[in-house]
Amino acid sequence: MQEYWELYMKNLEGKPASIQFNAGISMDIEELQYSYPIVAFVKVKLKEPNEHSLLGEHEEPEILFMEDKLEASLIKFRIGKYVGRIISDGHVTFLFYVQFTYNWQDFLEFALDEFKSYEISNGHQEDREWNYYKKLLYPTPKEWQLIQNHKVCDVLKTKEDNLHLARAIEHKLFFSNGDEKKDELVSKLDVKGFKIQSEIENEEGVKGLKFYRLDKPFYHDIDELTLYLIDLLEEYGASYDGWETSVVKS
Repeated sequence: MQEYWELYMKNLEGKPASIQFNAGISMDIEELQYSYPIVAFVKVKLKEPNEHSLLGEHEEPEILFMEDKLEASLIKFRIGKYVGRIISDGHVTFLFYVQFTYNWQDFLEFALDEFKSYEISNGHQEDREWNYYKKLLYPTPKEWQLIQNHKVCDVLKTKEDNLHLARAIEHKLFFSNGDEKKDELVSKLDVKGFKIQSEIENEEGVKGLKFYRLDKPFYHDIDELTLYLIDLLEEYGASYDGWETSVVKS
């Protein structure tokens, strides 16, 4: 089972939420659903949440230490898998999928013995379809795009790029259900100031287009642009496949 973690922000019941989840576990989810059919949680009330009711910098070390203790206890009792955490509305919720619950209290006592000053609740229920992982932790296609946007922006920053300067940003799309609406889409892109660079084809033979426009790749700007493109392309039977640009330092 591969393990790699992703962190992103989303709106959860009208409030900002920080989501960190094990993305690698999704590759083995069918097998894991059978072995770990119970979702379990530990919910902790933060003592010093920040102005957005998220985790504040002063409390972060203690919460991360608690997370480490929970993972260590999970291994000690061989009870299940840690799949992610949600920080929102002044609380942090750690989520697990477990095989059984007969030693759940032993797991909790070992993990949380040093955190008696915190207000903590816990629970578990059957979730054979892993709906909490799929629908709560796992990003939507749009949220995945935002994650990728910010990764590219972070790389550009390490190269001393001035993200506020406009430059040619190249995008790719592929036609999900044939390219019957290609001409209509090309016309729409032209109206919006995009220029078609070339026709492309992926390894599966699916046809697409590479196109570009002068834009700023700063976080909020590129998020707004890519979310717009995702919605636009969907209208014409196409799917968005990311962007790239050159480094501009001044």
